[in-house]
Amino acid sequence: METRQFGKTDMQVSVLGFGGSEIRGSSVDNVRRLLESAFDAGLNVIDTAECYGDSEDLIGRAVSTRRSDYYLFTKCGHARGEELPDLPDWNPKLLEASIDRSLRRLRTDHVDLVELHSCSLDVLRNGDVIPVLEKAKRMGKTRYIGYSGTNENARYAIRTGAFDVLQTSLSIADQQNIDFTLPMAIEHNMGVIVKRPIANFAWGTPNISKEDYGYQYWERLQKLDYDFLKENPETAVAT
Repeated sequence: METRQFGKTDMQVSVLGFGGSEIRGSSVDNVRRLLESAFDAGLNVIDTAECYGDSEDLIGRAVSTRRSDYYLFTKCGHARGEELPDLPDWNPKLLEASIDRSLRRLRTDHVDLVELHSCSLDVLRNGDVIPVLEKAKRMGKTRYIGYSGTNENARYAIRTGAFDVLQTSLSIADQQNIDFTLPMAIEHNMGVIVKRPIANFAWGTPNISKEDYGYQYWERLQKLDYDFLKENPETAVAT
């Protein structure tokens, strides 16, 4: 698999990465087989988050013994539950505790990247959250720090100059970041991760609830009416 220089970092990353959201609730054996097949295909990036259910724990139990074979990314924010203080989202103490819990779950002493998980512009401007990630970097808990988000929030995060990496949405149903955000990230020599690259497979069903995470993409694709999306969904993905 092709690899590329990841912005200003020292990482040479595979062009495809493994997103850990959808493995929640799986067995360790299934996750191990899935990840090992990905490694065999040349993939060397795993991206997860502390709010993806048991995703971090499954990854840690499945492949922590192969830690040198992949770059490990996670996100902090929206944290709740076991081992964490009962504090509002984006409270610095909660973020610190969340990062420590992620390391325990992932069975490692450090990750390669910790990202702020789509906090708002107001939270970024408040100035409390970025120092938490910078401290984690100084302490060796993460090698690099990033921001996961879109639109003006992402542009503000880029302008701070604090982040090594930007993760942002880009797909056939969501292309505004091509012009609105990516040029700024490139100018700052940031590594860029595309999230939701197949638009949550929103074309795979004729109807979708307005409450569904992928509804906005489904609605846009209905209006765009691409010919290739009228084919078999699996063919459309391959296209």
